[in-house]
Amino acid sequence: MDNTIQMNLFEYFFDKEQFSMKEATDVVKNIRNMQVNNESIRARIYEGVEKGIFTKITRGVYKVTSQIDGKDNTCLLINGDGRDLSMIKDKSIDGIITDHPYDIQKSLTGGNRKFATFELFKYESKDFKEKQRVLKDGAFLVEFLPEESEVNFDYLYEVKKMAQENGFKYFAKVSWKKGNFVSNTGRKSKNVEDVMIFSNGEPRNLKLDAKKNLEIARNNNLDTKGLSSYEVRDMLQEHNLDVAYMKGTAGMLPTAFDYQPKNSKDKIMEAEKPVELIEEIIEYISKPYETLLDQYAGSGNFVIACYNKKRNAVAIEKNKEMFENMKDNIEKNLEVEFDEIEYE
Repeated sequence: MDNTIQMNLFEYFFDKEQFSMKEATDVVKNIRNMQVNNESIRARIYEGVEKGIFTKITRGVYKVTSQIDGKDNTCLLINGDGRDLSMIKDKSIDGIITDHPYDIQKSLTGGNRKFATFELFKYESKDFKEKQRVLKDGAFLVEFLPEESEVNFDYLYEVKKMAQENGFKYFAKVSWKKGNFVSNTGRKSKNVEDVMIFSNGEPRNLKLDAKKNLEIARNNNLDTKGLSSYEVRDMLQEHNLDVAYMKGTAGMLPTAFDYQPKNSKDKIMEAEKPVELIEEIIEYISKPYETLLDQYAGSGNFVIACYNKKRNAVAIEKNKEMFENMKDNIEKNLEVEFDEIEYE
C-alpha cells in the first residue's frame, strides 16, 4: 500500500512541476479511490522526499479556516524566515504589524527584551523593499521600535530613511505606554515603546468623511439626529448606500496606546505584545476580512487579535521552538486546530 500511494502520486504528477498536500490527498482518495487516511498519505510523501522520489520545494505551513458571520476567516502560520517574503504575491497584503528582533545589544539587557535565544539583526534596505512589494498601495506598515536613546538613535534614523527610500511615507508615531510597568535601565526609567506607522505611498482611505456621509443620508431621507459618524456609517451600510472615506487611519490616532504587558512568568516570549494593543492597532489600519502580516510573530498574539477582529492573518516565525509555542498559544486561546499543508 505504501509503495502504491507513492507510485500513484509519481505517475499522476509526473509531468507537473509541483503539487500540494491537498492535491495529493485528492488524487489518492478521490481520483484513485484508495481507502487510506490523510496521515498515511502525508507519511508516504515525506518518505518519498527522503528516498528522492519527491523533492520538497516549499516550506510547510499550518492553516485554519473558520466561519465568522458567514465569511471565511483564515490564519496561516509559517515556520520560516520573516525576511524572506518570496512566497507572498505582489500587492496582496492589506497591512503589516511587526516587531523585529533588533540587534542593538546595549538596549537588550534588562527590562523585557532578552533575546539571547533569538537571531538578532538590523534592518537593511532590502527588507523595506520586500515590505513595499507585498503591501497594497496605501496600506499601512506598523513597526514596533524602541524608545529613542543614546544607543539606538542612529539606527532608528536609518530605519525611517530606509522606509522612505523604498516608497513609504511617514504617517505618525504613537507611544505604547506599558501601564504601570517601569524598566529602570539606562539613563532614564522607561515604560514605552514606539509604534511607528508608515503608509505605502499615499495613505489609503479609512477615515470616515463625516460631512459627506451626512449629506448622503440626508439625500436619502435618513434621520441622523444624535448619531455618531460610526452610527451614520452603519445606517448607510444597512440601506446599501455608499460610505465616504478620506485618506488616513480609521479615526484619529490616540496620544498613546496604554496597555499593561503580562507578567514575565505568564508570557510566551519576553517581547510579546498584549492582544488588546494589537486589536486597537488593527482597527485603525484595516477593515474586516482583509489580510494582515506579522513577519516576526513570536507569541502569536497577533493572530489571536486578527481572529478576534475578523481579519485574515499571515504569521511567520523562524525559531522552531517559538513556532511550536506560538501554535499552542493560538490553539489554546481560539480553540482551533491547525492543519499542516504545503504552501505554494
